[in-house]
Amino acid sequence: MDDRLPELGDLEHEVMQLVWAHGPVTAEVVREKLSRRLKESTVRTVLRRLEEKGYARHTVDGRTYVYHAAEERARVAAKAVQRIVDWFCNGSMEEVLVGMVDNAMLDQQQLRTLADQVAKAKARGVKKE
Repeated sequence: MDDRLPELGDLEHEVMQLVWAHGPVTAEVVREKLSRRLKESTVRTVLRRLEEKGYARHTVDGRTYVYHAAEERARVAAKAVQRIVDWFCNGSMEEVLVGMVDNAMLDQQQLRTLADQVAKAKARGVKKE
């Protein structure tokens, strides 16, 4: 999947959230779980568009398309954050994180968790490429 995923519309976003939460799913399952009533053909169109955009994939079970996420939600979210970091902070993740801390967007537990993750990454020798 391309690192530069296209933006999602509101309905596409809602459908993708359902795919991540309940996948693998059929169009009928997605239709039943949506917050608004739509025809199954409309849901199939949205799922096809999600495939075209690189968010979803399908397999075939008999004659039924079964959809699943092309990538995990956290990985897609990380790519979206990277776009924001690149756009607003010239690629400086440090600037974003310091801004979040300075603006009290992270509580003490989240800061501890982040610090633990950073320490683990350092121990593994993880470097940004």
